[in-house]
Amino acid sequence: MQTLANWDGGPGPWILFLPLIWAAVVIGAVTFLRRTARRGRGGPWRLADSGRPAGDSPLAVLGRRFATGEIDEDEYWRRLSVLEEQFGRAGKGGAA
Repeated sequence: MQTLANWDGGPGPWILFLPLIWAAVVIGAVTFLRRTARRGRGGPWRLADSGRPAGDSPLAVLGRRFATGEIDEDEYWRRLSVLEEQFGRAGKGGAA
């Protein structure tokens, strides 16, 4: 009786399939782990954002500096008008 492992007195070509399957599993696992590591510590479920906290926009930073007293009101309005011109909006603080 001929079986898959014993074909014409020898192991036959079927013996190559098990190592090929294991090689494919190992290569797939290594590829998956490398791609996951490249995306960052969050893994594949991490959102692909800019990596910056949401409140870190230039306008938010300016507002935070004004709120903490780091800059006065005149400096706030001057910088706000510059930022609004840079982002393409109409200036509010007197800058043309």
